[in-house]
Amino acid sequence: MVKLSKSYSPVSEKNGTKIKICGIRRLQDIEYVNCYKPDYIGYIFANTRRKVSDREAARLTAALDTSIVPVGVFVNDRIEHIVSLCNENIIQCIQLHGDETPSYISRLREQTRKPVIKAVRVQSTRQLIQYQDFPCDYLLLDTYVKDTYGGTGQCFDRTMIPNNYRPFFLAGGLGPANILQAMKECHPYCIDLSSSVETDGYKDSEKIKRVMHIMNQWKNGTVYERKERTKP
Repeated sequence: MVKLSKSYSPVSEKNGTKIKICGIRRLQDIEYVNCYKPDYIGYIFANTRRKVSDREAARLTAALDTSIVPVGVFVNDRIEHIVSLCNENIIQCIQLHGDETPSYISRLREQTRKPVIKAVRVQSTRQLIQYQDFPCDYLLLDTYVKDTYGGTGQCFDRTMIPNNYRPFFLAGGLGPANILQAMKECHPYCIDLSSSVETDGYKDSEKIKRVMHIMNQWKNGTVYERKERTKP
């Protein structure tokens, strides 16, 4: 596989909440994100219907705007595989969505300096407090469903997130109808979307455009919230 030579700009923590569009798998999807410029995109290397091969991911990254950070999503994968994708510059950030331990992450960090996101399937505030010092760059908070590692499209009770929590990506049933509420409630570092910007299982340009418009309004402080009229 040919090593990609593109360099990617790190995503600043300034200028408000970021957005990640996960489950990118077609060149057509790359055209959409290049047009609307989310901060991150995700390639899924785990066994789901959105899975991409290493070769497919390389082709997608070669066409990706360099202002967008490609993230590799893995579930209990071999460290050697992840490091290979990093060294080839196919991905610039690692998202671990399985049962990866601090020891696993320590061994991974010995071989790559790429940022690491660790997914947590949220069950309680106490659980999240235990993850406060977990050895990763970011957490990703997702909905707990038994025997499922993610991608359920279901929301969880965001009041379980402690106040002033470490920077985190927020996933789980988010879309145009509720991302503003979610950002106001728990102030995530990044909003993570997938199925809510799809139609019939494929990324939808108009839905991506809509959420990016909402996010840009939020960042610019120009969000208009419709209020119900009070009856006379």
